[in-house]
Amino acid sequence: AYTVKNGTKTIADHAFDGRSSLTSITIPDSVTSIGRAAFYDCSSLTSIEIPGSVTNIGVSAFYGCDSLTSITIPDSVTSIGNSAFYDCSSLTSVTFEDPNGWWRSTSSTATSGTSISSSSLSDPTTAATYLTSTYCNYYWKRG
Repeated sequence: AYTVKNGTKTIADHAFDGRSSLTSITIPDSVTSIGRAAFYDCSSLTSIEIPGSVTNIGVSAFYGCDSLTSITIPDSVTSIGNSAFYDCSSLTSVTFEDPNGWWRSTSSTATSGTSISSSSLSDPTTAATYLTSTYCNYYWKRG
């Protein structure tokens, strides 16, 4: 288990990249952004709670976290980078606190894209499938 220092604003790009022994992490409410590949290949990570202060989850942020079984995306999150949950083979439950207004695009700078059904994102199993495979290679945005 690891606790990120209170007052930290960003989990840096590649901050925990490849830490296969990391099983859980506590992120303080001061964090607003989870960087690119921040938890890349943290294959033993089973538990993470994203605080309601986070607005951005970076590209490949949780790529290869294949012990992660469930996660909640707080309503503060408005951007999820492409492949953020790629190769998370055990992730079967994703709860969106606010499933409304999400869309996807192949461009990180797009200001609009293809809508993602809020009724689909309201189902944790479907939401997990969308994030880990169906729409994994897209940038997700809300609003």
